[in-house]
Amino acid sequence: MIMSDKWIKKMALEHKMIVPFKDKQFSDGKISSGLSSFGYDVTLSDSFKIFTNVHAGIVDVKNFDDSNFIEKKAKEVLLPGNSFLLGCTEETFSLPRDVLAICVGKSSWARAGIIVNVTPIEPEFCGQITIEISNTSQNTCKIYAHEGIAQFLFIKGNEEPEISYKDRNGKYQNQKNVVGPRVLSKK
Repeated sequence: MIMSDKWIKKMALEHKMIVPFKDKQFSDGKISSGLSSFGYDVTLSDSFKIFTNVHAGIVDVKNFDDSNFIEKKAKEVLLPGNSFLLGCTEETFSLPRDVLAICVGKSSWARAGIIVNVTPIEPEFCGQITIEISNTSQNTCKIYAHEGIAQFLFIKGNEEPEISYKDRNGKYQNQKNVVGPRVLSKK
C-alpha cells in the first residue's frame, strides 16, 4: 500500500524517517519540495559528481575510477546535453523494516528532458540518497541545488521482510554526500 501524507508525517516526526522534514510543499520561486499527498519531494544538496571524459576513462562498475568524475559544490551546475551527474538529497532517511521507497521524477524536470533515477530504497536503509540525473536533451540544462528534484513514494509491506538492507550490511548503508558505484569483493 502506498502511504499517505498523514502516515509520512507521523513517521517523519515520531520516528525520524526523514531529517530534516518539511511538513508541507514549499516552492516560493523554486522547484517544490516537502510533503505531498502521497509522497515526499526531496531536495537536492549542493554536492555534485559530474561525469567527464577528460581522462578518456572507461566506466567499469566493478572497478570504478573516480577520475571519471569532476566534483563540484555549488548552488547550480550546468549539465551538458546527453550527459549525467550524481547528486544527493539534503534529507537523511531511516526507513522502517516494513517500508520500501521508490523514486519518481518531478514533472518540471521531465518537461526539460531531465530524468531522475534512484533505485528502490530498501527496508531499514539509513543515510542520504545518491540521485542519478540524466540530461536526455541535446541542450545544456541548469540543475539547481536546494530545490526539489524527485518524489519518493513509500510502500508499506503486509509483513516485514526476512532480511532487510541493514541485516545484510548493504554497501551504501549510512552513506553521506554523493557516493559513486561500489562493488564489494567476496570475503
